[in-house]
Amino acid sequence: QWCVFLCCQLAHDVNQTPILWRKQGDDATIHCNHTKGVNYNQMYWYRQLPGETMKLIVFTTTTKNDFGDFSKDKFSATKPDVETGTFTVKNLVPEDKGLYFCAVSEHSDTDTCES
Repeated sequence: QWCVFLCCQLAHDVNQTPILWRKQGDDATIHCNHTKGVNYNQMYWYRQLPGETMKLIVFTTTTKNDFGDFSKDKFSATKPDVETGTFTVKNLVPEDKGLYFCAVSEHSDTDTCES
């Protein structure tokens, strides 16, 4: 039976589950919260596998999740409010071990122009 190790990056005003050990086949959920303020309503979940570069898995707000090329069968995310969120890796396999972390950013309205 394999155990899968998920490690998580920590920052001063963004906090998340620091370390997880789970058995193969289990799901692993990482919790994230921040104290940066209500304008920081966008949350990003990244993964870095051993020997690879960091990749964005999902971008979340309280109203949508964007997984890009990643499978919703493998990953899920929730964002019940502006300051908290969760990220789940489903049905763990040994290849899932790595560094996972969340980041937050302020909302920016890129669809407006001033002339």
